[in-house]
Amino acid sequence: MSQVMARQKAGAEEQLPAIDRLTKIAVFTNDRNPPFLVISTGMAAMLLWAGAYKMTAPGAEGIVPLVSNSPLISWHFKLFGPYIGSDLIGLTEIVAAVLIIVGYLRPKAGIIGGLIASLMFFITSTMVMTTPGALISVPGIRGMKYMSFLGLFLFKDVISFGASLYLVTYFGQKASGSEYKCSTYGRQLEKSQIRSS
Repeated sequence: MSQVMARQKAGAEEQLPAIDRLTKIAVFTNDRNPPFLVISTGMAAMLLWAGAYKMTAPGAEGIVPLVSNSPLISWHFKLFGPYIGSDLIGLTEIVAAVLIIVGYLRPKAGIIGGLIASLMFFITSTMVMTTPGALISVPGIRGMKYMSFLGLFLFKDVISFGASLYLVTYFGQKASGSEYKCSTYGRQLEKSQIRSS
């Protein structure tokens, strides 16, 4: 029986068209998922680094104009002051980074880390429009504006917002897959597939 199946498999492989090098590279890349590895490690490193910096005096002073002009989070500094407020923001970033790292082993932790990061980056993305000096008029062209260095610095958070949402999705798929495998139905389905092969 196993020899018949081996011959059928060999015959099926002979009928498949040859795969070109570009497709092989894409398949190799897909199997290893470098986008997830780059985004998750980059996000964790950035959050750890930024969170630690916000717990210093220069880090706290640096975000005062950003936070105090944001209608979504200006209350934070009014309630806690700039130094404790900045420490809390930094701590939140560090917690999100740790949860993303733990998400490699426990996907639900990664979901929570991604959600925290998504909320943070959504708020900071809106600061492009609320921070004075982020958008600058073009000299000689009335009504034309461009982003200053500060505006471009803030605009990167739009991309980070998207990356955080991607992490929520990725960890969510991992969590639902592991829950499915642990469910009674999933175990029964796997047993029936083993028996039929």
